[in-house]
Order: sequence, then C-alpha cells, then structure tokens
Amino acid sequence: MKTILITGASSGIGKSLAQHYSEHGWHVIAGGRNEQALNELVSQYANVTPLVADLCDEQAVINAAAHLPELDVMLLNAGSCEYVDDPIHFDAALFQRVINTNLMTVAYCLNHWLCKVKQGGQLAFTSSSASFLPLPRAQAYGASKAALSYMAKTLSIDLAPHHIDVSLINPGFVETPLTDKNDFPMPGRISSEDAAKAIYHGLSKRRHTINFPSFFTLVLSMLARLPFSWWRAFAVRNLIRKTS
Repeated sequence: MKTILITGASSGIGKSLAQHYSEHGWHVIAGGRNEQALNELVSQYANVTPLVADLCDEQAVINAAAHLPELDVMLLNAGSCEYVDDPIHFDAALFQRVINTNLMTVAYCLNHWLCKVKQGGQLAFTSSSASFLPLPRAQAYGASKAALSYMAKTLSIDLAPHHIDVSLINPGFVETPLTDKNDFPMPGRISSEDAAKAIYHGLSKRRHTINFPSFFTLVLSMLARLPFSWWRAFAVRNLIRKTS
C-alpha cells in the first residue's frame, strides 16, 4: 500500500483528495487543524490516519515529523485566501497572515517532512491559476501563490538528482468553503471531487504541471502572454466600471 500525506484535508480539495486516494487503496495521512472533520474521514475510511496540526506553528510541524512514515507522495495543499479591499490603507497584518498560511507553512513542511519522501517519490504543491495574472484585490493571495509556484519550479530542478519528482498544481475556481465567500463571478467553477480526480490523474502521470479546468486555465495562460499594458488597461477599465 502506497502512502500519501495531504495537508488541508479537513475540507475542500484536500478532503476530496483524501477520499479519492483512500478509495483507490492508498494509505492517506490526512493533515489539518479541524480534528472533528479528520475523525469523520477516519470513520469512513479505514486507511486514513489523521494528522492534527496547525502548520503555522513550526513546533507542531516538528512534533508531527516523529510520527510520519516514509512517503510515496507529499501533497502540500493547505492554504487560505483573503483580499485587500482598501489598497490605500494597505493591511499588512492581512498580508502577513496569507503569506504565513500559504508560504511559510510550506517551508516548515519542507524543512521537517521532505526527508520522509522516499527516493522515486513525489512532492506536489497546490498553487493557483491566480498566479498567472495580476488580479484586483489579490495582492496577498496572488503574491503567496506566485512565490509558491517559483519555489516548486526550482525544487523540480534541485530535487531531480535525488529522484523526487515535483508537481505544481494550478486550479481554477473550485467549489470549496474558501470560494463560497467570493463575491464575484467564478467562470468554469468545478466541484472539489472533479478537482481531486484531475490532481490524482496528473500525479499518476507524474506531470510537472497540472492545470485545470483546462479551458479556463488555457485562457488565463494565453492572457498572461500578452503585453502587461494590455492586461492592465482591461483590468483597470473593468475595475472602474464596477466601482462607478
């Protein structure tokens, strides 16, 4: 039985991933802060082991390392999203929260858990298609995901001699408790179950980049290739229209 560690497994994409991998016969170490939600997974699947930890607390990550077995896959999926609604009065505390949750937690996990990934194993990061383009209000979220994407790509190079494949996952809009809070249109939004299937398929093929849904992420990647001045003019015009 292969073993995968999935962070952020108490809800959203992470929970659907834990369920999907369990149903395909994997031993799943489901990480998260919500002990009740993790215990519900354990009650449904005998091959799920809960890992209750606040990844923002490095000591908790260190403590968890002592209980981890060798891993075939480590999927660092936990994250949060907050928007900067008043750029004139920039909220540094909000920015710090998002960076800590989306980026520093990953650094803690790499520091203390990467040694658990066996040779020939895989490391995966859930970033976001929001990193493709600068989007309004996304200064904190977009910056954290852009940094995560850069980290994943560099590790893909540096870990190759150690025979560890690295995958960067860039979802579009997915139905999760996080996106339920969004107050704007979300084209191409898919279920967390469909997201889990796309990730499972991509990782089974050991793809370095996993983008979905395909049409939405293709459009974003094409827009990202345009001169920034064109995208900026379009985004500013839409922003002015919405606020006027």
